[in-house]
Amino acid sequence: METIPSFRFFLLLLFGLIILFLVLYPLENFELLDCSVYKPWCISKNRIQAKSNLFSQTPRTKSIDHLTESPHHPLDPLTFQEINLVRAILSSYPPFASSSPSPSIHYVALDEPDKSIVLRWKKGDPLPPRKATVVALLNGQSHILTVCLESNQVAGHVTNPASGYPSLTVDDMAGVLNVTLANREVGRIITARGVDLSNVACIPLSTGWYGASEDGRRVLKVQCFSSHGTANFYMRPIEGLTVTVDVDAREIIHISNTGQGIPIPQAAGTDYRYQAQKKKPLHQQLNPISMEQPRGPSFSVEDGHIIKWANWEFHLKADQRAGVIVSRAMVWDSDRERLRSVMYKGFSSELFVPYMDPSDGWYFKTYMDAGEYGMGFTAMPLVPLNDCPRQSHYMDGVFVGPDGNPYVQSNMVCVFERYSGDIAWRHSESPITGMEIRESRPKVTLVVRMAASVGNYDYIIDWEFQTDGLIRIKVALSGMLMVKATAYQNLNQVAEQEYIAGTLVSENLIGVVHDHYVTFYLDMDIDGPDNSFVKMNLVKEETTPGESPRKSYLKVKRHVSKTEKDAQIKLKLYDPSEFHVVNPSRPSRVGNPVGYKIVPGGTAASLLDLDDPPQKRSAFTNNQIWVTPYNRSEQWASGLLAYQSKGDDTLAVWSARNRPIEDRDIVVWYTLGFHHIPCQEDFPIMPTVSSSFDLKPVNFFERNPILQAQPRFPKDLPVCRAADSA
Repeated sequence: METIPSFRFFLLLLFGLIILFLVLYPLENFELLDCSVYKPWCISKNRIQAKSNLFSQTPRTKSIDHLTESPHHPLDPLTFQEINLVRAILSSYPPFASSSPSPSIHYVALDEPDKSIVLRWKKGDPLPPRKATVVALLNGQSHILTVCLESNQVAGHVTNPASGYPSLTVDDMAGVLNVTLANREVGRIITARGVDLSNVACIPLSTGWYGASEDGRRVLKVQCFSSHGTANFYMRPIEGLTVTVDVDAREIIHISNTGQGIPIPQAAGTDYRYQAQKKKPLHQQLNPISMEQPRGPSFSVEDGHIIKWANWEFHLKADQRAGVIVSRAMVWDSDRERLRSVMYKGFSSELFVPYMDPSDGWYFKTYMDAGEYGMGFTAMPLVPLNDCPRQSHYMDGVFVGPDGNPYVQSNMVCVFERYSGDIAWRHSESPITGMEIRESRPKVTLVVRMAASVGNYDYIIDWEFQTDGLIRIKVALSGMLMVKATAYQNLNQVAEQEYIAGTLVSENLIGVVHDHYVTFYLDMDIDGPDNSFVKMNLVKEETTPGESPRKSYLKVKRHVSKTEKDAQIKLKLYDPSEFHVVNPSRPSRVGNPVGYKIVPGGTAASLLDLDDPPQKRSAFTNNQIWVTPYNRSEQWASGLLAYQSKGDDTLAVWSARNRPIEDRDIVVWYTLGFHHIPCQEDFPIMPTVSSSFDLKPVNFFERNPILQAQPRFPKDLPVCRAADSA
């Protein structure tokens, strides 16, 4: 087959994010690992990412030797040594040992001990037996294995537990791109559109599932762009060119070319890098600002994963699919003089991003960013002083490549304290009372942050802990729009009745309407695992004649959900409720059950037809709140195998069993949603937009838990001037 002449293109991986430079590089430079098994992976990305010189500004980052690191807590992630042991065990396991080709490893993580074992464990006790969960693909079949590291044996093995496939690997995406870019017809289409082949950038896109005709093989779709004149190639699509490729057979199934006559959008004004900005800002530049901590941060990191700050203590680790996982979150109660359990485990379980264009090159763009690509897999090193402030602590992720070898995702999580002038509580008395009281306390919080760059979009996820016991979970969106090229340069060229799929954000560019949904897994353990879900419904009551000058008032009706269906919540503005997770066996001093409430933020609900194939797969977005009984196998809202799944193993399927949930170990699921109608200000890169929800104490403490917080006085802090740091 004739191939496209020599390219100088970026092979974009991870939905166009991870870039593989196709250059020869001496293999001996990778001394930490044996790369003979999978040379392209080793060539494309150093297993131990070098830390940027920028990180010399982060004194809280301690150098960790991942090659000799050992676990200290039952929930600590697998270490380099443990992952290498998993690989060795699998290499001699009969179904895999003699297989050719070798199995592709898609996910390896700690198979966490039973919750009861973790809850009994205390520091200094021996660690429970360490096990690993492995998701592998061999000859088109998905394999889920449990590997016992102490006995060096495979303790469990299940094949194809549901429809779908594991998340994509670098190998999958690199192979698909190579096939596409080596195809003569693809090259001819690209050159006919006026794009020099040396400026081609292509990205592999997940396809969803649209019927039985797509069963039996893994498929990716490839779309291409021109990178000429800008780093922001996303703004220069070669519209209408979509190449469908069989991932495993490495062959092109179909080439669609419907974009003839649609120009490549201009490069001018699309580059978002600082050095590319030629005009001076139109507004007055801000002077640098920083929160200084002359005595250092107030939090500590013990054994690499235990975070202690103010009245909080929790376990923190990186995960290849979820990004970050917060576990064993406990808060100190000064009245009871002990740590009290709030949440056993919390993480972002899935992200669903459907685009609203039904045309050939767009209908399939209904991504599940966690289950198809991986939030940790796409997490890039955070940028000091920009992503995270000075005095941040940075944490690496130790993940696994498709050959089973470990690698490090450097500085993908940061932990820092934040003070932005907010007030924790205050009161001032009016002079009319004769009491001159001015009491105020500053609000300082602790933030755990990660940022995943899944192709064009960047997701910033914050877990923010407050001293009053509140946990705020925030999702922020930035990055580039996914745009559609068009022949139109001005809206006056568009017929009134014509559908253009979104907003004309620049000449020849449409920002396509789309949604974002982020579903969180929240295993709440309020003072222990046996909890209940309570709806506190506000209802209007009318007064009787002569009862009161008032005509109406509100009262609270308390309803304890007995089963899962009773706890499926669609938020309604004119049917207000509070949603409490309580421990009925742990009353407060005055008899209220202790609890936390889920406080919804600004959110959106999916409007897609329930029978629409993307909505079947993402039926976990049918409600904003779900409650299920705790089940170790039910953690991923889209199912364990999300890629090309049919929706037969989702949160909605589990919850349809309508199991009892009263006074039991329960899990709350909450979905944040965004409707995004693009606008010109989103071009060429989006200012960050965000939404959040809270987990807030409700009758958990006997009184305001920060009543005794100290105020700040001028003597507590030095006065910093520009001249002082010269």
